Parts: sequence; structure tokens; C-alpha cells
Amino acid sequence: MNGEDVQRGDSPHHGRLTQPVRDLLALPLDFEAYYLGHQELFHNYAELHLGSRRAAEDAVHGVFLTILTSWDELLQAGNLEQRAWAIVRRTVSRRLEAEGRPPAFVINGAIARVLRAARDKLSVMESRRGLYEAIAALPSRQFDVIVLRYLLGYPTSRIAWFMGLNERTVDYHGRKGKERLRVQLGLPADTKKRGERK
Repeated sequence: MNGEDVQRGDSPHHGRLTQPVRDLLALPLDFEAYYLGHQELFHNYAELHLGSRRAAEDAVHGVFLTILTSWDELLQAGNLEQRAWAIVRRTVSRRLEAEGRPPAFVINGAIARVLRAARDKLSVMESRRGLYEAIAALPSRQFDVIVLRYLLGYPTSRIAWFMGLNERTVDYHGRKGKERLRVQLGLPADTKKRGERK
């Protein structure tokens, strides 16, 4: 096949397709916008958990196919962000269960470097492995906020938008997650009163 074949419309597969490819790719415009606005986050989240770009791409492809097949339903039901986020979490979780392993951030060296950079924020003093396990054991919303904020570096406003929550709710889950991690890791309580500068 060469450039002249393309211009003439010739293809080694000519005759097998019943409609032009452009018709096959006709997606709802609002879905395309949603994809463009969320693909990076979904991919980063999946790669953090699954440990490879290829596995993340496969998972996120499945996520968007699931979202697309129920797009109208999701739009009508409200809470699109929360429902789509649940699909992402469920897809990644099922993939990990099928592979019989913990999230990659528990065992991945690259993530260990990110955690070292976030060490001061999380007040980690001892076992990094204990931190990984404690993060993995957090309730789902606390887990998501901690991972998105401290491991992936997203600001509160983006986390709120992605998860379909108010920024104050995201901050609440972040505080509760950090407190739970502090208790799990046996770290001392922060003695500064709320509102004091560090």
C-alpha cells in the first residue's frame, strides 16, 4: 500500500468495511471532551496501581469503553464524576485481584522515590513498607485523596473536580487519611494548633 492507494481509496482491506471509518469513530462530543479532560488522571492512577504503561492503557481503554456504553445513563443519573471514578477504581481493583497482587506503588521502586520526596508531608519516620501498607488500607475516599495529592501531585481543586466532590470535602478526606496514617504508623500527633504556621 502506498500514498497513491490512499488517494484512490484502495486498501488491502478494501471491501471488508461496510461504512467509512469516520462514521465508526463518531462519538458524542461531550464524551470526547470528558475523555480529553480525564484520560491523563485515569491513566496516572491506573499506572500507579498496575505498574506499567501498557497495563494502564489497557485498563483505561476498558474504563472509557464502559463509560461510553452507559454515557447517556451516566449523564442523566447525575454525579458523573463520582460514578466514572467508581468505574476507574473498580476496573483497577479487579485487574489487581485477577493478577493476585497488591498495587504497584507498594512494591515499585519508582514510586518509592516519589514517596521519599513526599516524606516530609507525610511525616514518615520509619518503615516505608509500613507506609505503603497503611496507604493501601485506607478507606476508599481517603485512599484516593492521599494517592492523588501526595503520590500524583494533583492540587485540591483538580482532585475535587475529578472525584465530583467539594474542595472542603477533599481536604476533609485528606486530613482524615493523614491522621489514620499517623496512627497506623505510630507517629506522634501534630502539636500545632489549627491555623498556626509551621
